Amino acid sequence: MDEQLRIILIIIVSVSIFGLLVFVFIKNYLKSKIDFLVKKEKEKKLK
Repeated sequence: MDEQLRIILIIIVSVSIFGLLVFVFIKNYLKSKIDFLVKKEKEKKLK
């Protein structure tokens, strides 16, 4: 039983870390994409 609990905790921690990394990567990607589109739109309005 103790070994099963350890394996389950390792899986939960691994999935949590992986999810956090994916979340941070997607958040940064979307932020850069939105900033790029906003900059492009501002340049368009100035012309």
